[in-house]
Amino acid sequence: QVPLVESGGGSVQPGGSLRLSCRISGYCQSSEYMAWFRQAPGKEREAVVIFSWGLGHKHFVGSVEGRFTISQDSAKETYFLQMTNLKSEDTAMYFCASGGRFSLRPEDFPCWGQGTQVTVSS
Repeated sequence: QVPLVESGGGSVQPGGSLRLSCRISGYCQSSEYMAWFRQAPGKEREAVVIFSWGLGHKHFVGSVEGRFTISQDSAKETYFLQMTNLKSEDTAMYFCASGGRFSLRPEDFPCWGQGTQVTVSS
């Protein structure tokens, strides 16, 4: 069973919205921190948001602050990334991840999903 599974990606026009989902299961479910990363073609994977529901800590990175929000379902099995006012520079493969500590570095997160593509284009 894949521990993290993303869904919800797609193609939208600039200014549009998408909601990504990340279903978490197995041993990755006990991680303190969840994260969303993204990777555009030819670029390094970068953090979008790092958060811990248990610690009440969330950290949005860069230009997504104010446009992206996070939430979870009541069972705490699915996490969501609501993206609004999307811009062309948001085009990337989006990954959810989990790990034991706060970090902006992908290598500090041992659990990963397979990714879901977001394309913002007119």
